[in-house]
Amino acid sequence: MRSVLTIIVTLFISYAALAESPIEGKVSLSSEQASEEVRQIFDGIISSGDNKNLPFVILDKKQAKIFAFQKDGQLLGEAPVLLGIGIGDDYFPGTGEKKLSEIPVRERTTPAGRFHAKLGLDSHEEEVLWVDFEMAIAIHIVVKGTVRDRRLERLASLNPKDHRISFGCINVPKEFYTSSISPLFAGQGGIVYVLPDTKKLSEIFSFSF
Repeated sequence: MRSVLTIIVTLFISYAALAESPIEGKVSLSSEQASEEVRQIFDGIISSGDNKNLPFVILDKKQAKIFAFQKDGQLLGEAPVLLGIGIGDDYFPGTGEKKLSEIPVRERTTPAGRFHAKLGLDSHEEEVLWVDFEMAIAIHIVVKGTVRDRRLERLASLNPKDHRISFGCINVPKEFYTSSISPLFAGQGGIVYVLPDTKKLSEIFSFSF
């Protein structure tokens, strides 16, 4: 008779293998708005199981668009976003600890990379999806900002350059956040893939394309 410990170990190994295995079946990205880079990353995630059986989003900084997916790769929603005004893919150490007024424009970037994101509260006790808490980078409902910011107008613009206005956080429409982000990342959270501005995809992501 197999011991209880042996059974537990076997189940754990089986679960771990399942969590890291590629998604079964052919799943394709149905959005007509997705760029070639988004499609490459999506295919890489699906074929490698890089999302570890968790829901995920892909953020295309060049096109200022975000795509939300269920853990099986089914597209849940897509929306325009506002991003860091600084063009670049790296986080400047210490930026997350500074006051907003102390952050130079060049440091107001939305860092590229793969992040395990979880829901939480910001300094105003409002729910956000923390992409990286230490970096102070989050996905949240678009903030009002100043009249000069014209954030809602920028969000509706078809020109990706108009979407560069934040200090690094990702602003999304309220409806998209409440329908495609908050419920999707409840519990264990999920994975956020932020595509680069200037670097190659292979410099940011480890799975093959």
